[in-house]
Amino acid sequence: MANLTVWKFEDPNGAEAALVTLVDLQKQGLIQLQDGAVVRWDDHRKKPKTTQMHNLAGIGAMSGAFWGMLFGLLFFVPLLGAAMGAAVGAMSGSMADIGIDDEFVKEIRAKVTPGTSALFLLSASGVRDRIAEAFAGTPVELLHTNFSSEEEAKLREVFEA
Repeated sequence: MANLTVWKFEDPNGAEAALVTLVDLQKQGLIQLQDGAVVRWDDHRKKPKTTQMHNLAGIGAMSGAFWGMLFGLLFFVPLLGAAMGAAVGAMSGSMADIGIDDEFVKEIRAKVTPGTSALFLLSASGVRDRIAEAFAGTPVELLHTNFSSEEEAKLREVFEA
């Protein structure tokens, strides 16, 4: 089963650097990446730049339409017209089934701001201690996961150490 996690970095380059590390860990067989996307928000920009990871595609990978809709919902809704806003509102209701609800949207909007970056990652498995070792000293915050409460607590414990 794939898990969606969202990680926030206090640097516009942090998410891209983390993805490079994760791809290297995947080559070592330490994590199975299925799909992902990076949000980079430079200080001088009004909106973030988003990039989908095309070469991570695997079984169950998200489509570009999914990432586009998600990032539109998170960062661009105030700029959309009423008709487009209603369509996004209808689509966002269906996303609640996979853990993307109003609280998720509010949290991401509040925390992913100019000068930060975020990594949205779909992964299936990983060797927690080796992954944590690769990210030792990296300031990162887990914003969202669809892991069970017990799995999420273990994940937070690893990265808060």
